[in-house]
Order: sequence, then C-alpha cells, then structure tokens
Amino acid sequence: MLDIFDRIERDSGGPIGQYFNQGFGYYMYPKLEGELGPHMTFNGKEVLNWSLNNYLGLANHPEVRKADAEGAAKWGLAYPMGSRMLSGHTALHEKLERMFADFEKKEDAFLFNFGYQGIVSAIDCLTARHDVIVYDAEAHACLLDGIRLHIGSKYKYRHNNIVDCEKVLARACKEAEESGGGVLLITEGVFGMTGAMGILDQIVELKKKYSFRIFIDDAHGFGLLGEHGRGTSEELHCMDGIDLYIGAFAKSMASIGGFIAGPRKIINYLRLNMRSQMYAKSQPMAFVYGNIKRLEIIMSPEGDELRKKCWHVTHTLQEGFKKLGFDIGEAQACVIPIHIDGGGVAQATKIAMDLRENYRIFCSMVIYPVIPKGMVIFRIVCTAAHTDEDIAYTLNAFKGDRKSTRLNSSHSRIGFCGLLVKKKRGGGGGG
Repeated sequence: MLDIFDRIERDSGGPIGQYFNQGFGYYMYPKLEGELGPHMTFNGKEVLNWSLNNYLGLANHPEVRKADAEGAAKWGLAYPMGSRMLSGHTALHEKLERMFADFEKKEDAFLFNFGYQGIVSAIDCLTARHDVIVYDAEAHACLLDGIRLHIGSKYKYRHNNIVDCEKVLARACKEAEESGGGVLLITEGVFGMTGAMGILDQIVELKKKYSFRIFIDDAHGFGLLGEHGRGTSEELHCMDGIDLYIGAFAKSMASIGGFIAGPRKIINYLRLNMRSQMYAKSQPMAFVYGNIKRLEIIMSPEGDELRKKCWHVTHTLQEGFKKLGFDIGEAQACVIPIHIDGGGVAQATKIAMDLRENYRIFCSMVIYPVIPKGMVIFRIVCTAAHTDEDIAYTLNAFKGDRKSTRLNSSHSRIGFCGLLVKKKRGGGGGG
C-alpha cells in the first residue's frame, strides 16, 4: 500500500513547487515590509511596488485606519464568538449587509467571513443534483473549486466567447429541462490576471432566449468600475440582469471578507444553508466596523475622486506599455499583464531579478497553474496611491532606459531590454 506522505515527498510539489528551492522568499512568498503602499521594502531595499490589490488606496486611509483602531479597541478580534446562526450575529453585521444591498440595488445581501470560501460554499449551496452549471474557461480558482463540488453536469465555454457561451448554454438548458433541473451561469466581472472585463452585458442578453440564472464574482470590479463604483455590471449597464452579485473586500476595500447580493428569499436560503458560514466563526466586529467606514468612503464623493486617480494611473500605464510595444492582452481594468515570449520561466526569473535589483521595481511574475500553460506574465496592479512619477519611472524601466534610473546597483545587467513580446494575444486565467 502506498504511503500518502511518500507520494507527496517524491512529488516535485506541482507546477510551482518544482521551483521551491530556488524561488522561495524571492519569487514566491516574498516579504514586502513597511507601510502598505507604492513604496515598500524588499530584501532590505526600497522598491516601487505594483503588487498590492489596494486599488483605491484605502489600506492607509486615515479614516479607515482610525476606524480599524477604534473597532479593535472597543471589541478586540474575538467578538462576536461563534457562527452568525448561533451566536455571531450583531446589529452592525445587519447594517453592513443593508448597505451592500442598497448599494448594489438588490433586495438583500449576506456577509462572507472570507471571500474565497464564501464563493465556494455559495455555489455548492445553490446547485442541486439535476442542475447544470455553465462557466467561463478562465474562471478564478474559487469559482472552479465551488464548481468541482457540484455533483451534476457542468460545462465550460471558451473565455469571453459569446458564441461558444450560447452554444454551451443551449445544451445546458436542454439537459436541465429533460432532468428537471435549472441552469446557473458563473463568470467574473473582471478577470484578475488579465484585467479583461467579463462579457456580462452580452450574457444578460441571452436571457431573452434561454432560462438561466447569472452568478458573478466581481472581486476586481466592485468599488472601482461603474459610475458609482458598483462594479462591472454597472459599467456595462446590466445590473438588473445579474441575479447574484459577489463583491470581495480584499481588493478595493483593502480588507478581509465579501458579500453576496440578490433576491431576499435566495439570500435567506443562503443564510440558512451555506456551510462556510454555518460552521465557521462570524466576521469579527472590528472588521465589520472598519468595513462600514470603507464602504462609506466608496459611496462618497471622495470615492469618486479615488476611482478617478486609479483610472488615471491605469490608462496612462496601459497606453504607455502599448506605445513601447508591449503586449497587455485584453486588459481593460486596473490589472495590467505584461505578456512575455521567449525563454519561459527561466527568462522571466532573470527579468524579475533585473527589475527588482537594478530598477527596484517589484511586480509579480505569474505562471501556470495560475494562468494557462505556456503563458508567463508580469502583473501590474494600479492604485490611486501611485503617482505620475511612479508611472514614468516604471515605463522607463520597462523600456530599458538605464540613463533614467535613479537607483544605483552593483548587480550585473541582465539585458531586460531584449524582451520579446507576442502581439494581439489573449489573456490568461483568473487569480
């Protein structure tokens, strides 16, 4: 009989684990220290940081920091104890849920203590044996994990391809009608590795021909996209067509948790049946209190200004990279992938080292299984806290203009300016 530990020890650790000995602490599990923001410390040296999902810069907003401190001082991190259903429910939890429901123009909303496990559990809770799931091929890992739990049929369609989506949806609806089930279509508002917006408006149009429900994960769109920051569905003018909307706190809100908004009867069903919320501790009061302040800022005129700043950084960088000849794929939102070609992971690690050591620029290198096989990208996350100086310096670094660097280094030059790119290439998977 095989010993499970023997198998694991013989394994390389998977697609990423094979690089563990060379990459731990530098390419994977790096330590970024200091105040959260565009300028942090890595390996004892200051770097320009493009790897924080802090779109609106709320992580260090003085009112947010004050609310977080007040919440922790008043309640600590233990209160309330227990799950929401048994002993972890408070008036402030209810208040935050009402705020999210009103903001997203839905009847009700339900808080998640963690976004990832909340999404997994919501999918599991919503679908029964005879239901059919249809989903985008490059959906985020949390969506895929929830889909894997489904014991019924599930079909994927080609990424953001409405023709293939309709083809798969027609098949799913036919199967569901024959089995007595329903159809749940799952996709993202913004795909977190490519920065591409989901084709929500086109999918909503298919409701005129087919009977199905739409479930979207808008972790990277909530608080950022749309006239008021309500997300990708507001940006694409299809809010009413989205049946279940999920926003995460770990991006625009710079916090922990998430929520799902939709019809009151469905939200109440989730309250009573979502295993990740029934059998896990409620979100601590200090987080709830701080999240109320974050949402208040997002809904305020200041939130509008922070969004404008973030989009200024995003659009300036997007245009700058394009002019320099870099391939940024489908990027429409505030994540910008720099696709590279030639040399694979080995070449990418050299580029990453050149950026970090010679230019003091920190951005994440992303490989399979986070994105499809054969792809390697450098992922730039834009925030309202970045400046025009940060933008210009970064574009010059990617251009390979050594004269413009303000950083001195004794490290050897690795020839970053020889990077090749593929043109008009599609984006990668979620993350």
